[in-house]
Amino acid sequence: MADNIIIRVQSPDGMKKIASTKRETAAAFLKKVAKEFGFNSNRFCVYLNRNKTGEILSQNKSLSLLKIKHGDMLYLFPSGLPTSSGEIMDTASPHSSSSLPSTSSSSTSSTSSFSMPRPFTAPQVQEDEIDQYLTKQDGKIYRNRDAQLCRHGALGKCVHCVPLEPFDEDYLNHLDPPVKHMSFHAYLRKLTGGADKGKFAALENISCKIKSGCEGHPPWPEGICTKCQPSAITLNRQKYRHVDNIMFENHTIADRFLDFWRKTGSQRMGYLYGRYTEHKDIPLGIRAEVAAIYEPPQNATQNNLELLDDPKAAAVDEIAAKLGLRKVGWIFTDLLSEDTRIGTVRYTRNQDSHYLSAEECITAGYFQNKHSNPCKLSRDGHFGSKFVTVVATGGPDNQVHFEGYQVSNQCMALVRDECLLPCKDAPELGYAKESSPEQYVPDVFFKDKDKFGNDVTFLARPLPVEYLIIDITTTFPKDPQYTFSSTQRFPIENREILGETQDFHSLATYLSQCTSTSFLDMVSDFHLLLFLVTNDVMPLRDSIGLLLDAVKTSNEDLAQTWKKSEQWATIEQLCSTVGGQPSGSLGFDTMGDPSAPASSSAMWSCPHCTFMNQPGTEHCDMCRLPRS
Repeated sequence: MADNIIIRVQSPDGMKKIASTKRETAAAFLKKVAKEFGFNSNRFCVYLNRNKTGEILSQNKSLSLLKIKHGDMLYLFPSGLPTSSGEIMDTASPHSSSSLPSTSSSSTSSTSSFSMPRPFTAPQVQEDEIDQYLTKQDGKIYRNRDAQLCRHGALGKCVHCVPLEPFDEDYLNHLDPPVKHMSFHAYLRKLTGGADKGKFAALENISCKIKSGCEGHPPWPEGICTKCQPSAITLNRQKYRHVDNIMFENHTIADRFLDFWRKTGSQRMGYLYGRYTEHKDIPLGIRAEVAAIYEPPQNATQNNLELLDDPKAAAVDEIAAKLGLRKVGWIFTDLLSEDTRIGTVRYTRNQDSHYLSAEECITAGYFQNKHSNPCKLSRDGHFGSKFVTVVATGGPDNQVHFEGYQVSNQCMALVRDECLLPCKDAPELGYAKESSPEQYVPDVFFKDKDKFGNDVTFLARPLPVEYLIIDITTTFPKDPQYTFSSTQRFPIENREILGETQDFHSLATYLSQCTSTSFLDMVSDFHLLLFLVTNDVMPLRDSIGLLLDAVKTSNEDLAQTWKKSEQWATIEQLCSTVGGQPSGSLGFDTMGDPSAPASSSAMWSCPHCTFMNQPGTEHCDMCRLPRS
């Protein structure tokens, strides 16, 4: 009885247990393996280690001499199907002993209940620069030696000073302020940690749609089966976030955006352009730095916003990319004045009402789906999003506060597959659609406590949107930063309702105010660069690359080189013609006085379509609208 042993043999098709004895030869044992797995004796190889070392050859040595003991794991590979290093099975430590009971049965075989899945093959995805950078970082939280608790020397480590993992919840909870959500890369470290190093880890995007290609039944609504039916969704508060901090480079960016509300009382929306950088206050954190706000065409009132089609959207993204920027989020106002004499606003968004309405969550989910996050650990090549939402609203002190949010990946899936609706009279509640003949919608649940404190599962009709929201700290630096260093203010786009238009009149005025600044500082204005590229009179989209490089690198020599181009000379001439003065008096070619007002005998730019009209006319030849 003591000589009877059981050897486990792992193959690509599963694991089987082979009954043997200590005195049995390797040749006899290999014949048993071939019989159990259905191989010819020369069509497979058996190894002691999973890295294909220590091959067991057909010989007369006994298993005890080969140091094979009861419960050991051996690894079988078909000789005609070589296995790459990325596909080697990883189940347990190689050649490890187990506490399997001894048995005298002749031969026992069974398929392992924990047979390993095929390893995940990462798709060819170009991740963002910040993701590539953080992937290479150590990420561990290093601690100093504790004088009271550590009893070892300077070179030793113990539980009180050993480095912590970036996802350590106790460490995050004891930060000031506590961090509720670990960073996305800390979550990846947790997912890919352990003995297998995340070889089988994969991030799955949720799908609420019926899988296509199921031929066993008629299509929905006539039929559905468990193979094509999407799984029910139980909403959970997401433990990680893709962005850990939002920072505006300076107060001027936000103040200029708020000016629209201050002057009209209507709400406003804009896109945030900036870059993603490392946020060092949180292990492996990501920060969204905002350098500029672009305001697209929109209709706004005191209570609502309506976005219009933007023909310049592609040009704006192209200019931002050449400046080293990208669209990192969106911002909108929800402000109601309380006392105009002291400049206070109402505190309307709080725990008794809502932080984001269901409609705003759906809009945020739409934007996040539109700007998905490239990720190699997802079979789809993308997972989640770094696109952020910022709300300018009243705070507890009745001053304007900027609050940052994202919606969870579950919310993104519900929005993408059109399964989530807002409630008309309750902004804090959403509603999961019901299935119809046109669309199958999986059941959506959430968990809450009843009046007795018990966890109860509820159907998400309606649904508190707090299950979908992830809050993000929004900050301003102590030392302001300036990607765009111009001290003057060129009019912001799409603000005709305020009488602020982007035309050559406003350009001439702007240039005349910049007599004491360098050319680089003068053109370092995001809205000015947009006008130079997108104006209808003389767009510079194909010839402004050198100037954008100069602004991006703060290179005055490059800016001066572009200033000598024919394009800038034409811009100067147009401005001087509009202003009715020679170009030298505008101040952007010499250091002279600012230009005088436009004369009635000069060409004039239509305030509606910017078409350059001949002097003496009172209506635009292009749009037929009056001059003033």
